[in-house]
Parts: sequence; structure tokens; C-alpha cells
Amino acid sequence: MMSESILPPDALSRTVTIRNRRGLHARAAAKFVKLAGDFDAMVEVERADNIVSGVSIMGLMMLAASIDTTIDIRTAGPQAREVLDALTKLVDDKFGED
Repeated sequence: MMSESILPPDALSRTVTIRNRRGLHARAAAKFVKLAGDFDAMVEVERADNIVSGVSIMGLMMLAASIDTTIDIRTAGPQAREVLDALTKLVDDKFGED
């Protein structure tokens, strides 16, 4: 896991709450990574001072984000706003589960 962000200081950021019963498990992490990769943007996710790449399934799983856990999604690049909105919707929609 990274401990420092590699994104620029003007990166966009949003705090979201994991709502699906199983948390950010392998399938949910895979959906997050696939969606993040569809945009021209860099994505990072932070939980409890642990920062991981938003395109790393293993990194996301290492955050151990269970139900009701908050995570910060940070984005930068040409499609930063679009990817942030799409990832927020994915999390809010419980990754299509429950």
C-alpha cells in the first residue's frame, strides 16, 4: 500500500460509505477497477491513512472496507469528474448487490 498520494494537489475527492453487505470484496473491487479503467483519469482510494490505486483489485481488498466503512475516492486527469461521479454511483448502488 502507498502511504502518500501520487495525485496532484488539485485532485478531486469525495467520501463515500460502503453500503453493500459484503463490503469491498473481490467481486466489488473488480467492478470498481473495471469502471475506473474506463476513464482517462488517475484514481486513488484512501481508508485510515492507507492509500491504494483505484485500478488495483488487491490494493482495494487490502483496505478491508466492510459495510458502513467510509473511503475517500480521489481522481485527477481529463475525466476526473466523470470517473468520480461514476465510481460514487457504483458504491452508492451497492456494486449491484444486495
